[in-house]
Order: sequence, then C-alpha cells, then structure tokens
Amino acid sequence: MTFHHIAIATTDLEASHEFYAEATGFELVNVDVIPFMETGWARHLFYDTGNGGLFALWDLHHEDLPAFDPAISTGLGLPNFVNHIAFGADSLEALDACKDRWVAHGYDVVRVDHGWCTSIYANDPNGIMVEFCCTTRVFDAKDREVAHERRLSAAPEVDRNEPAADFFIPEAEPASAS
Repeated sequence: MTFHHIAIATTDLEASHEFYAEATGFELVNVDVIPFMETGWARHLFYDTGNGGLFALWDLHHEDLPAFDPAISTGLGLPNFVNHIAFGADSLEALDACKDRWVAHGYDVVRVDHGWCTSIYANDPNGIMVEFCCTTRVFDAKDREVAHERRLSAAPEVDRNEPAADFFIPEAEPASAS
C-alpha cells in the first residue's frame, strides 16, 4: 500500500509554495477551499510529487486560530531530524539533481551516505526537515533478522560512527555596487 498524500500546515503559504513548487519541482494540481472552525476558511493545496504521490499544505484562516509553530519537530521540543518528510529518488543522479535544484534556489543542503541509502536534507520555510532518499542496496534476510533483533533489544548496540556527510551552501550573491 502506498501513501496517497501527507499534509502539513503552513504559516507562510507563498514561501511554502515557492519551496515545494519551484525549489523542489512539485506541480500544484488541486486546491480545495473549505469551511474551517465554523466561520473561517482553509485552503488545502495538493502537489504532485511523481509516481502517483501527493503532498499537501494547509493554509488556515480563522480569527480565533492561535499562533502556532508549524515545525513538526522543533515545535514539539524535539531535534529537527526526528519528525521529517522523506521523498524517494530513483537514482543517485536524480538525488544530485534535487540537491542542485535546492541549492540553486538558495537552500543549504546536507548529503549523507547512511550505508544502505543516500539522502539529502534541507529545511522548508516552516522549519520542517525535508529529505530526498535513494536506497542504494537491496535488503536481504540477514538485514531483516538484525532489524527485528534491534527492535526487541532493551539495549541495542549503538553505532557511534558518524556517517559521511557533504554540505552544500548556496553561493552568496555579489554585493551590488553603490
């Protein structure tokens, strides 16, 4: 079974749209406008992520809606990486293309080789960590056995080795001459 869509709330629709449509390359395909909290309204924007998957943003409007932090981890007091959104990349070349697109749109990107997959990470305008991930090897019976052992262990062995990471920072635009 696949996901149909994942939805998050935003407090800055234009910045979020720019990130997901322009910097990430997802196509806006539908917007529902519905009643919200009896007298308010909400936009539910759907973006095609490819391969039949959708990603959605909520833009909420009501005078009694309290201010909120849309960051799904830091808003709960957790490190940014805990709750995050990961999209699939079919190849390392596709992963690099996503990285290049994010950097070209001004986003800092980190690429990490996890040993069984390679991922790139950037933060969206809401403070949510977004990932593109490419699986680089096939899981076998031994992988599944180790996974169950680790799940059941009260004190699993911790791998303290830092994974290989590369950082990509957009080039600063040259200062204009006065």
